[in-house]
Amino acid sequence: MTKSILVPVDLNHESSWAKVLPKAVELARLDGASLHVLSVIPDFGKSIVGSYFPSDFSEKAEESTRAELQALVAREVPGDVRADCDVVHGSIYKKILEAADRLNCDLIVLASHRSDMQDYLIGPNSAKVVRHARQSVYVVR
Repeated sequence: MTKSILVPVDLNHESSWAKVLPKAVELARLDGASLHVLSVIPDFGKSIVGSYFPSDFSEKAEESTRAELQALVAREVPGDVRADCDVVHGSIYKKILEAADRLNCDLIVLASHRSDMQDYLIGPNSAKVVRHARQSVYVVR
């Protein structure tokens, strides 16, 4: 029985959520599970890169992303399905795995790839999540 579902989305790519959110809603309704919709703000890597951004860039990026994510969930997730939003910074696949563990999720539902990555059957982050997750992973193509 699934109690909690993690749904990672990239707000810049509709393909990461257009088919995924309806499928996650369908799965959540089967067992009365809740959804945790996650957006990861990628890490810039070396600190020298970060020095080119304003000092409050990270906070503003998180604020803006959280507002966009909440709007997406309000628009795409029906009121009869419990859903919350989470925004984190870092390595995309690592943060997805960490969130799934931290939130005690039973299932991760994610897109196989972004539409601009047509040469891949499954995108690099999705593949790593599938390989390393402790939870079941449902990949939507």
